[in-house]
Amino acid sequence: MIRKNQRFLTQLYILADFLIIQLAFLLAWWVKFESGLIEYEQPLPIEIYAFWSLIYGAVAIFIGILISFYSPKRKKRFADEVLKIMQVHFTSLVVLLSFMFFVKQVDISRYYLAIYMAFNLLFIMLYRYFVKSSLKQLRKKGYNKQFVLIIGAGSLGRKFHDNLRQYPELGYDIIGFLDDYQQWDDSESMKYSPILGTVDQLEEILESKLVDEVVLALPLDAHSRYAKIISCCEKAGVRTLIIPDFFDYLPARPYFDNFAGMPMINVRDIPLDMAANRLVKRAFDIVFSLFAIIITSPVMLFVVIGVKLTSPGPVIFKQERMGLNRRTFQMYKFRSMKVLPEGMADTGWTTENDPRRTKFGAFIRKTSIDELPQFFNVLAGHMSVVGPRPERPYFVDQFREEVPKYMVKHHVRPGITGWAQTHGLRGDTSIEERIQHDIFYIENWSMLLDIKIIIRTILHGFVNKNAY
Repeated sequence: MIRKNQRFLTQLYILADFLIIQLAFLLAWWVKFESGLIEYEQPLPIEIYAFWSLIYGAVAIFIGILISFYSPKRKKRFADEVLKIMQVHFTSLVVLLSFMFFVKQVDISRYYLAIYMAFNLLFIMLYRYFVKSSLKQLRKKGYNKQFVLIIGAGSLGRKFHDNLRQYPELGYDIIGFLDDYQQWDDSESMKYSPILGTVDQLEEILESKLVDEVVLALPLDAHSRYAKIISCCEKAGVRTLIIPDFFDYLPARPYFDNFAGMPMINVRDIPLDMAANRLVKRAFDIVFSLFAIIITSPVMLFVVIGVKLTSPGPVIFKQERMGLNRRTFQMYKFRSMKVLPEGMADTGWTTENDPRRTKFGAFIRKTSIDELPQFFNVLAGHMSVVGPRPERPYFVDQFREEVPKYMVKHHVRPGITGWAQTHGLRGDTSIEERIQHDIFYIENWSMLLDIKIIIRTILHGFVNKNAY
């Protein structure tokens, strides 16, 4: 029923949002004026607050419709929905305050407005998360399905088929393929959905079978056929999606630009290219680093004494690393190894039972305590708290030739911890896997993701079994 009535589901979302906004009003009124938790002067009548809450609800719904907040969300992440929720309600608050200023309604309690907004954001995020999680579980059990037809049974179509099967919570069933040349052998027919016919039979298939979306997975040399296929799908009222044959070169979430009146795909759209995002991340880095330095100062003092007592040489080890925009900087660590003889280059990997390590150095490397001075790198602007780990220029020159997309990591500041590190990819682990995780982080950055990585780093501990 829901699949056939997306408009009805949208109306339910709108009604639920409006009712939750009014619930937030009632609770905010009770907390501010009835609970006794907050001192207050005689408030305006509750009817005035109720009137402005109704206005706010209408404004929030209107803005939500304008920015497509109520469009289908089956393919979208909850993090994207959170950003939309915040965008809708902060914009609505500005509009509400403008209205109140215009009609000279200046006696509304500021504390009440703060509580009201907090409840709005909290309740809507909670109910949206509950609905999204519930729908995922229903789809896993076979409810609320949508049906997909793939045009093209070549490597591109098969890859999409395999990928989609890994996400049952999206609720898509693949009814089959259309292809002019491909036929399955016995082993392939067990693995893939059936080939229903040729591309020229598309109109017949759309009339005889229930299809919600058609995915074009054709090679570049079939580009001339797209117009006819898309026209056929639109005539049948079926959505059409295109997987470009060059998708390996595109980011996980491609961004379309308009250049000289022509739509263009931005091959590497990075959220941190936006000045506002960079400013927010930099402010967070400074505050967090200052806090971390203060909290860990007793530990750092202990390490300084330990390094001094267990081996001759400086306490801090400086090593050249490559960072943002391929610029090099000196990264700080507590020294965990014996001082290299003068003139000897540091171009080797640390190995298990490495004779260069000191006993105390082995301990601080294993527990990642040797990384604490990097918070000073963060304050200096060389690094971020969260980001891809920086590497020595000597190894960068090797990896850039051997590992596809390796240099993409230098589009953002390197970090003390990162998405790859929280998945166990530290020390002697696959460089290719690390880069895949780093690129995911770069293309999907948000402050929520940074906070999630920091929490995972803290909860999973700092001990690294791959650190030698």
